[in-house]
Amino acid sequence: MSVLLALDTSTTAVTVAVHDGTRTLAERSTLDARRHTEILAPSIRQVAIDADVTPADLDAVAVGVGPGPFTGLRVGIVTAATLGHTLGIPVTGVCSLDAIAHEVLVAGGPADFLVASDARRKEVYWARYAIVEGRAVRQGEPAVAKPADLPQELRGLPTAGRGPVLYPDLFATPLDVLDVSAGALASFATIEQRAGREPLPVRPLYLRQPDAMPAAARKPVLP
Repeated sequence: MSVLLALDTSTTAVTVAVHDGTRTLAERSTLDARRHTEILAPSIRQVAIDADVTPADLDAVAVGVGPGPFTGLRVGIVTAATLGHTLGIPVTGVCSLDAIAHEVLVAGGPADFLVASDARRKEVYWARYAIVEGRAVRQGEPAVAKPADLPQELRGLPTAGRGPVLYPDLFATPLDVLDVSAGALASFATIEQRAGREPLPVRPLYLRQPDAMPAAARKPVLP
């Protein structure tokens, strides 16, 4: 049995799961867009208790690398990297939109669909997916845009994520999957690893500059 800890903080859900290579042993998700730091560590401890595993039992960590807002996203990535370094186990990155798409696939979703998550600033992170040979395959790189700027062809697709909740007039066919599930992320990472596909590096997919930028250096008043 290979024990995988999976976590994601790219959306409003702080989600953590333990997976044994076949199924999810325990999962915990908390909806709170502002308290990722306070929620993540207790969630990791709780799923470990629920799954009856210790840190020494873990063989790997998988983490959602976004796209997502700057502050929340880095909490999960830094935590995953720290755990991997401390325990001496590998850490792999997963596109968070891919994890949502995998859950749509498992739920028996449509053959062609969109994932659109909240990017704030009245924008969404989005990617299009097609079911190919039993996989939800992303059609191109993730992007960020105002929903109204997406072509009608895309907005007319069945759409997972919080985009349809936030912009119901623009996304006509919402799907039930709203946020990343760490269990789905773990399942996706396990399948990709067994198929020999290269994981993403453990680096955040911001797709744009963070909201808070360092102030530019002021020019001296005196010569």
